[in-house]
Amino acid sequence: MTTRLSRAEVPIEQTWDLSDLFADEAAWERELQAVEAAVRELEVYEGQLGRDAATLLACLNAVEAVQARAVRVSTFAHLRNAQDGTHPAHQAANARVSALQALLAASTSFVASELLALPEHLLAQFRAAEPGLADFAPYLDDLLALRPHRLSAESERVLAALGEVLGAPLMIYSRSKASDLQFAPFTDSAGTHHANSVNGFESNFEAHADVSVRRGAWASFSAGLKAYNQTWAATFATEVKKNVVMARLRGYPSTEASLLQPHQFPHTVYRSILDIIQAELAPHMQRYARLRRRVLGLDRLLYCDIKAPLDPEFNPRMRYEDACALILEALQVMGPEYVAYARRALEQRWVDRADNIGKSSGAFCASPYGVHPYILITWSDTMRNVFTLAHELGHGGHFGLAMAHQRFVNTRPAMPFIEAPSIMNEMLLAQHILARSQETRLRRSVIMQVLGTYHHNFVTHLLEAELQRQVYALAEEGGAITAALLNERKGRILERFWGDTVEIDDGARMTWMRQPHYYMGLYPYTYAVGLVASTAMSLRVQEEGAPAVQRWIEVLKAGGTRKPLELMQMAGVDLHSPQPIHDAVAYVGRLIDELEQSFD
Repeated sequence: MTTRLSRAEVPIEQTWDLSDLFADEAAWERELQAVEAAVRELEVYEGQLGRDAATLLACLNAVEAVQARAVRVSTFAHLRNAQDGTHPAHQAANARVSALQALLAASTSFVASELLALPEHLLAQFRAAEPGLADFAPYLDDLLALRPHRLSAESERVLAALGEVLGAPLMIYSRSKASDLQFAPFTDSAGTHHANSVNGFESNFEAHADVSVRRGAWASFSAGLKAYNQTWAATFATEVKKNVVMARLRGYPSTEASLLQPHQFPHTVYRSILDIIQAELAPHMQRYARLRRRVLGLDRLLYCDIKAPLDPEFNPRMRYEDACALILEALQVMGPEYVAYARRALEQRWVDRADNIGKSSGAFCASPYGVHPYILITWSDTMRNVFTLAHELGHGGHFGLAMAHQRFVNTRPAMPFIEAPSIMNEMLLAQHILARSQETRLRRSVIMQVLGTYHHNFVTHLLEAELQRQVYALAEEGGAITAALLNERKGRILERFWGDTVEIDDGARMTWMRQPHYYMGLYPYTYAVGLVASTAMSLRVQEEGAPAVQRWIEVLKAGGTRKPLELMQMAGVDLHSPQPIHDAVAYVGRLIDELEQSFD
């Protein structure tokens, strides 16, 4: 039976080097304490922001500096916990930075309260008199948009101080998933015993060619989730109720309106993304499901079969080193500055690719300001890994350029744009491979990887967003959010999307348990926004070449200085119109057309 290594047993070259953040734990401890002291020193500005423009600028500069330091302290703790969430010291450090973040939020809550209390003409005078305040224009403009929804200064201070408590649903979910969740080993049809885990299932077994391995792992995985069905439903319900209450306290017309406010994203476009993609994509994906059932020779297609390889013999293992070379080739179109940055990320241990007990599932990219991005992935030598690595490098390249050209306060755009640069890299990788060959099996293999990207963002995450939409509507009406309700709603959403092409079992109904996105506001729909934008942009790169690339690079450098739809317009993509959404779904249809033809 395969076994998983402890963190101490994995080769160091497969792990990230956190010394670029802090030389050791002692250095981190010293900085943590120093940041705590610096946070308390900010109180000298309280009650002074209406004095003059110079005082306001000094305060904003001081707050920004402390926030940047706090991010580095928090990132170090977060990354160590992500590499091994079973380690008590890592758990304790994570708790301490959560407390630090709550302290920082509480200690700086006066800034927003005092600024919003200033007469509008006085703040305008300050901004006109002090050129240095221009750097804070996006922050100030966003803050003024919140004026109708701010509470009293004392209420805002109390809520900020409760930040650690309000973040408890995500913490509890993440802690139990990393440390407590266990899966029974399973046996395949050949009598081989396999250990199972979240990372093992998602990185290997979920897309395994052997149906007995795939379904055996699914049964084990589903049983493991079921043990937490009630507990995680309670954390989910708590998160939902928290957001509903906060929206009402702040006077928003709905919880969705409250959660979309920081996204700077129109509610009409949000609805279009959900409605158009579900309605127009379902027929294409049902056609894909029928093709799967036929090619795989199955009498019925279970939910655990929808990622099975259709041509497993043409699915060679992809070593990490070979994947890095392929990705760098594909990114040449982005220019030397971008490629050099990506190369450093791959060669200087910015990537943690080991699989070990306690490691966080999935993949992510953390980008502490003033250092460099760190990427987490669990490598299992698959082409899916290659696309995932390219995706995370897209985040890294984006924030690397933004950090180089923007100060901390302007680095991050609002959430709906975050996934566009990462998915763009996946599109460029696919285009690069397809442009090199007309060989049927190679093209088919790449098309299935691209369809995997669309499935991940247009199906998995978008249907998560649909569940959120239904659950928040129910909660606002006073309905109870229970495990039975979540299972039933998720099952119904999947059945409506897949029709009679996929059998939705109890494990499928519990797939809401797999993602932390439900604890991150309205995060899931943003993947679809990113895919719509990156689909349009990658096609423009094919058509226009260098001019389109240069526009995209300038967008990445702009960081958070513009709203998401404005950034997309800079690149030449207008999401005020539904046409890019229609075009992206139609592109999926064309991919499935070629895939069907390849099996005729």
